[in-house]
This record gives sequence, structure tokens and C-alpha cells, in this order.
Amino acid sequence: MSEIIEKNTACMWCHGHCAVTAKIKDGRLIEVDANVNHPHAKLFVPVVRSCMRARAAAEYFYQPDRLHFPLKRAGERGENKWQRISWDQALDEIAGKLKELIARYGPETVVNTSGTGRTHDEFRLRFMNILGSPNYIGQGTICHGPRYMLSNAVFGWYVYPLITSRTRCILVLGGGIPMEYPAVWQAALNAVQNGAKLIVSDPRGIVSAMRADVWLQPRPGTDAALILGMINYIIQEKLYDKEFVEKWCHGFKDLAERASQYPLEKVSQITWVPVEKIKEAARMYATIKPAAAIHGMGIEHLPNCMEAIHARLALTAITGNIDVIGGEVLQGPHPRQIPHMQLEGLELMSHEQRRKQIGADRFKFLAIPGFELVEPAVKKVWGQMCAGQIHGCYAHGPSVYRAMITGKPYPVKACLTTSSNPLVTQPNTKLVYKALKSLDLYAVLEYFMTPSAQIADYVLPAATYLERPNIWDGFGLAKFISAYEAPLPNIVPGQYEHYSDFDFWRGLAVRMGQEKFWPWKTLEEVYDYRLKPLGYTLKEFIQEKGGWDSPPPEPRKFEKTGFGTISGKVELYSNVLDKLGYDPLPRYQEPPEGPVAAPEVAKEYPLILITGGRINPYYHSEHRQVDSHRKKRPWAIMQMNPKTAADLGISEGDWVWIETPRGRCRQKCEFMSSIDPRVVHAEHGWWHPEQPGEEPWLHGLWESNINVCTDDDPDHCNQISGGWPLRTGLCKVYKAKEYK
Repeated sequence: MSEIIEKNTACMWCHGHCAVTAKIKDGRLIEVDANVNHPHAKLFVPVVRSCMRARAAAEYFYQPDRLHFPLKRAGERGENKWQRISWDQALDEIAGKLKELIARYGPETVVNTSGTGRTHDEFRLRFMNILGSPNYIGQGTICHGPRYMLSNAVFGWYVYPLITSRTRCILVLGGGIPMEYPAVWQAALNAVQNGAKLIVSDPRGIVSAMRADVWLQPRPGTDAALILGMINYIIQEKLYDKEFVEKWCHGFKDLAERASQYPLEKVSQITWVPVEKIKEAARMYATIKPAAAIHGMGIEHLPNCMEAIHARLALTAITGNIDVIGGEVLQGPHPRQIPHMQLEGLELMSHEQRRKQIGADRFKFLAIPGFELVEPAVKKVWGQMCAGQIHGCYAHGPSVYRAMITGKPYPVKACLTTSSNPLVTQPNTKLVYKALKSLDLYAVLEYFMTPSAQIADYVLPAATYLERPNIWDGFGLAKFISAYEAPLPNIVPGQYEHYSDFDFWRGLAVRMGQEKFWPWKTLEEVYDYRLKPLGYTLKEFIQEKGGWDSPPPEPRKFEKTGFGTISGKVELYSNVLDKLGYDPLPRYQEPPEGPVAAPEVAKEYPLILITGGRINPYYHSEHRQVDSHRKKRPWAIMQMNPKTAADLGISEGDWVWIETPRGRCRQKCEFMSSIDPRVVHAEHGWWHPEQPGEEPWLHGLWESNINVCTDDDPDHCNQISGGWPLRTGLCKVYKAKEYK
């Protein structure tokens, strides 16, 4: 009888990157379980063992519809007619077409779209930077990008909530932490059981709010006003940390003056949150220490997102909860490894080409101009850039898709999509569809045939985290490093040929004349290179160190080095934003498509639509091929208050249309008594792999995909970051015919 072999790795099916063990028998994956021997097993074990994605890993891995070999379009785009080809042929032909387009239009004609943390983005950035195209776009603009770059500008490094047994108070902004960061939520639950207070701001009243000591239920999009009101109250009541503020904060008087414009009565009118609730939350957070604040995608998806995050960081600073155990810490990088940021290669792109980044003339902060201002001060203290380009150096997605259609500011003719699904995950699906269909070359590296892949010229099979070695260092933000060998092969002759993103990008790079910049021939060689300062190869590090190294934390490091900012202090008044021509202080602005700013639109579309709340077992647009998941949650669900539903003649379980000025889709109604009657929520990421792949179906792209309804108008995007509004639009809801 053959025995089960266990191999450790980090699961990359969400941002948690939990430590897991793959169990393998006779060369086949049996299951994925928690790594009980990991130093942080206390957090990972309950998370992994309750995670439906982890439990269904083998089902996912061997799903019959998984892509196994390169495919080339054999008919018109969208006909779902394909020819199987070799990897060499695919890469040769893609490279040949890229050369033709670059010769005609310049390297900036090539765009890359990416997903959220399923791949090693340093390699796509390296390829694009050497190529000379600054046009990489992705979800980072509305994901971690805003918080990473603003943390860099305000604190000089990413501020991370280190929730421990010492934590006495936790503030959750955005509500969705249990689904977005399950290990962090587990740490929060442990702290609450140990007596910590929990404050949650969330419009819906989901699981985190139900556990809260204080639940704030703001009108969607008004978080900046809410936090500025808390700051004003804390300053007025002298609850701030006077010693820390006087010694280490730049611009406190300016912040105090700005916050004074947000008295609690005014804030209450804006946010719908009662004055006494705001006072209670502000006093609790400011006086019960150490306290940690966490914010989720509910903040990043707002048109006022940068201002809200700026205010949230200022709240942490003035209460003195920065770089203290149990509060929020600036961990810094692992001191003896080469981080992935040093592989990105922005220095290999000329300044002339950098200036061609689409949208960077308008949305400067989360683009190359902002990156170039933030980077020097951060490097001065830490020796490297926090998070690098992966989370802070984007072209503006909605503007790039418009360039594909209009040719302005210049023609965009080629797109390389790596493990992302823009037709489902980008706003204004109709425009994205028109843009991708207009390309001369569209190639997709994916796990399954998605709606986006269906309109590509080439579809290439990607390796999962189980088929490639991995180094995980918290995106380079944290003072640890974990390394793993690949549990399973990525190529089994005759069965499948899955390329890692490194294999794809290097293979393309060599054909594009970049070979001298890619001295590593395998991903293992890259990791040997990164671990060299530690004195190990990848295999030696795993064998001798157990694949883990984490120097002890150093609280209040800033007392020795200062902060990695232009002033050397916490920049409540941001010099970076000021130099870029933006307001250097947080402020509140009404959502551009909301009942206050757009009353005429609200007459026809009276409800506020929020989208994007995370749902287990899915992650964004992924995992809908897995039968056990679909049995658990077969349809897209929208949530509304029973009173609102009754007024509209809608019963629970009815199919309803959700309509906005841009389009409509249908989802099933679920009653949620805790959601405000003026607000509805719709799930994101929905498509139906079981439906036909050819047009007009495209695997159910148009049916329940809420991004058919969402807004990407550059005038409605955040004017600092370019982030598009996903939680503040207006809609109407009405009953649809029964779907069977």
C-alpha cells in the first residue's frame, strides 16, 4: 500500500496565504489541510479547516474543465473554436505579433492586466519595464494599492495591524474582514475573547458587526466624514497622544483645523450615524490601548477612498497606536533576503517611456509620478521600497480601456492578461468588452476558460500555487520569509502542461530579446538568488530552517531612524500629495452618483447600490467551476431590507433586476433586516461556466454580473488614485420573471 506524502506550501486562493499541507498519494493530490507545525498554526488551523476553498482543493485541481494545453483561436473571436498548439508555437507567435505592433506603435501599445495575488507579479512588471511599456493595470487600484501607497506617504512604510493578546481595542472599517483576511479576523476573535473591545463600521451589519461592542452603520461612501468626525471629537476632548503628536507628527494643527469642519452634528447628518454612537466609538478607540484599526475593501471601493484612508491613518497616528505591540506596526522588510521588489526593474525603463503611462497625468498618486516621489524617503530608512510597483504604480484602467477604443492618447493594440478576468472584474463591462474586442492581439494565461479568455487569440494554461515553488514574505511588507518547494509537478507529459507565470514571462522575454535581463532559467533559481544573503539555496533553506525565518519584532523603530517620509515624521499633512497638486489633508466629498450630489438621477434610481461584499466559497470571479461550491451557493444573491422589498412587491427568493444608468443584471433576492432600507447590496464576480462559451453567452457574462451596472467614468473616479466607485452608485430594483 502506497503511503501519503505531505508537502507544505502557502495557499494563494485569497490574500490570507495560509500555511497549508498538501497530502499526495501515488502522485495525486488527496487534500489540502492546515500546516499544524507552522509557527502561526494557532491562526491558520481554524481558518483553513473552515475554508471551503481549501477543503475542495483536489476537486478544483482535477476539475474536468481546467485548461491543460495552449490553445489558439481557430474561428472568429467569441466563436469558441480552438486549436491545440505547443507552448513554443504559442510564445513564438505572440512574440512575433508583439514585435510587429511595437515596430508600428511603440512598446507602450502593449498592456498587461493582472489579478489579485494569485501570481508572482514581479515577473510581469519586469517584462513590461524592460519592454518599455508603463501600462500595467489591475485590481490593485481598488485593492491594496491605496492603503500601501498612502501608508508609505504618511508613515514611510506599510502599517500593519498586529493583533495579539495585548490588543485591547479593535476598529474595523469596511466590515468585510472575516472574508477578506480570515487569519486577521481569527486574531481579532482571539483578542475579543481575551477582553478586547470591537468597533465595526459597516453599512450592512454582517458577521463582524454582529460581534461588535459598537456598530456604526454609515451611509455608503461617507466613511471619510465619519472618521474626520471621530478625529475632531478626539482632539476637542484632548484624548489624543500629546507627546507622540508633538514629537512625531507633521501637520497636526492643519489636521485639527480641517477636522474642526466636521462637528458631530454635521457628520451625523452626512453619515446617518447618531452622534452618541460616534462619540462612543471615538472615545473607546482613543482611550483603550493598545488599539488596532483594520480596513477592508469597503473603503478602497469608494470615490472618496484616498481621503478616507488618509483620515484612518491619521486616526492611528494621533492616538499613538503606531509601532506598538498589540497596535499597528511598521515591520519593515526581512533584513537578509532579496525582496521581489528588486526584481521588478522599473529602473530599466527610460524616463521618456515612464511619462507615457496612461492616466498618470491626471491620477498621479497611484502611478509612476507618485511612486517616484514616495520611493526615495522610504528607501532612505528601509533600504527598499515598501510593496514596490505591484501595489503602487498603475496606469489608469478605465482610461486604458478607452484608449483601446479611441486610440487616444495613442493606440493600444495588444493586451496580455495573467490570471485575471477583466470582463467580470472590471467596471462597465460593456465598455471593457468593446475594448478587448478591438485589440489586434489578446493573450490570456488562465486556469479555466473564462468569459475574458473566450474572446482571446491565445489561451494558455497556468500553474496553481500547488505546482510551483513559492517564497512568501507578506508582499515584502513584513519581517518574515517562508519558502516552499512545489508539492506537485506543473507538467505531466501527455496529461497537462501548466506554466508558472515566471515560465510564461521569461519564455516571452527571451523571444523579445530580453534574455540578458533574465539570468535565471527556473523559478527555483530565482529563489536561490533571493535567499543568497541568508546563505541558503531554496532547498537548503527548507531542509535546514524549515522554510521559515523571522527576526524578533522591534517596536518604535522610528525613535532611532525617524519615519521614511519626506519630513521624517508621520505626515498628517502629506508633502507627497501637496507636491502632486492634491489636497494634503483628508477631506470628505459627496459620492458623485448619490442622492445628495445627483438628486435628479435619484428620482429614477432611488436606492444606493453597494457591490463587492466577499462570499465564501468564491473569491472574486474564481471557483465557480467547483461543483461542491455551486451546490452550496448556486446563484448570485442580492440583499435588501424586507421593508423595501415589501414596498416593491418582492418576496425572498425572487429573481430581481438591478438596474443603473449603465445597464442591468439579475440576481436572487435575500432579505437582510440589518441593512438600511435605502441601501441594497449585490454580489460581484458572477458568471456561469456551465453556460455556452460562444457568443452571445460567454459563459453567462451578461446575466448576473453586477459590473454590467457599475461606473468607470474617469470624472467619477477618485481624483488622487483613479479608483472607480463600486459602493455608492444609484439603482432601482424590480421583480424579474422566474429563472429555472
